[in-house]
Amino acid sequence: MIIAKEAVLNAMKKKNISTQTELAERLGMNKSQLSQMLSDNFCPIKTNVMKLIEILDVNLNGIIENEHRNSMMALETQSSYLQVELFDDITDRFSYQLNAYEDVQGVQAKRSYNLVETFAGAGGLSIGLELAGLHTIANIELDKAACSTLKLNRPHWNIIEGDINEIAANGIYNHPQFTFKGEIDVLSGGYPCQSFSYAGLRHGLEDVRGTLFHPFSQLLNQLKPKIFIAENVKGLVNHDNGNTLDTMIKMFEQSGYQVVWNILNAWDYSVAQKRERIVIIGIRDDLIEQQQYEYKFPKPHEYKPVLRDILMDSPESEGSTYPESKKKVLNLVPPGGCWVNLPEEIAKEYMGASYHSGGGRRGMARRLSWDEPSLTLTTSPQQKQTERCHPEETRPFTVREYARIQSFPDDWKFCGSLGNQYKQIGNAVPINLAKAIGQSVINYLNKNNL
Repeated sequence: MIIAKEAVLNAMKKKNISTQTELAERLGMNKSQLSQMLSDNFCPIKTNVMKLIEILDVNLNGIIENEHRNSMMALETQSSYLQVELFDDITDRFSYQLNAYEDVQGVQAKRSYNLVETFAGAGGLSIGLELAGLHTIANIELDKAACSTLKLNRPHWNIIEGDINEIAANGIYNHPQFTFKGEIDVLSGGYPCQSFSYAGLRHGLEDVRGTLFHPFSQLLNQLKPKIFIAENVKGLVNHDNGNTLDTMIKMFEQSGYQVVWNILNAWDYSVAQKRERIVIIGIRDDLIEQQQYEYKFPKPHEYKPVLRDILMDSPESEGSTYPESKKKVLNLVPPGGCWVNLPEEIAKEYMGASYHSGGGRRGMARRLSWDEPSLTLTTSPQQKQTERCHPEETRPFTVREYARIQSFPDDWKFCGSLGNQYKQIGNAVPINLAKAIGQSVINYLNKNNL
């Protein structure tokens, strides 16, 4: 049998139950368990179903349909049947935002926890999680230069160079390089989400094919780790009026995970950079049911470094340069200043049409100061809209300065062209932020003896 959509919705309205969260709470279960119970492949557990009809004050026959009834009747009414996405229109992503923190700076792993990372890039997240105490058993990455960087610095890591779409489609356990057979503790990755299409999302994985969230979801279902860590740009929270994040949360719940998220600023975690990222943590449902300690995000550090703290002794390295025309303009900008410090005519000529557009545009012709953290680094040090000029010299930051700002260790070398090195560093998760996230996850695993 399956549970009829209209019957449940009508019963909820009569009882003034407006959301899935409220119904789940009354049932004494989480939203993921409720979604499973309402899916068309669910074999009802008697106690839960009886509690459901008691709360909704309906007869059992009033909310179920026998799948063996006349096929014509089934065709006529099938549109009313519940799928796992019954409550698509009323999911509130902000109800998943967790504002609970704990100081985890001294946390050390009680045992060797393992890690599989996707979209590994130059290793920012992996290094930080390694420093926290996680043992990497596989890093998946497509970019050849980034893979060379990983292999050069961590020859003992298992670097799987290839398209994650193909790896996930074929099954990661079928990949010749993935030979690990034990339980996975942590799956991590920062999947790009720019290609999402959100109109009329109703069919789970079918709706996200062609996006890089899809293979991440596939690997999550294949590996079934205890915990997953997903990070992304802050803008994900409100992208497409929140539908993007809502969809991700629903699919994570369908996979059997309870999800929490928050926006973390790297500057709060010993990184000399204002870089805000959304961090999504998912914990497997069976672990939630037995946990003694609830997950908490890492408490911000007291140490708030500025550029003076990290760049004064930076090793010499190759770096990009400005053309003479740009240098003449930036020579007029004081430390901590931007285009507003330029003479009006020079500012108009330099900015072009942007001069008359709305918004602050304070990234244009921006020279940073020794006494402030860097603004968010981009994948190129010369982008006109997001200028990051050196505090004293009229030039972009060098590769090693870029790496310092991202809290990479000085002995971490980057492969590829100069532009590719900047790209690898700019795309990375700051190491110190990644370490703090890793320590918060290890803290959860430690305290629950997992």
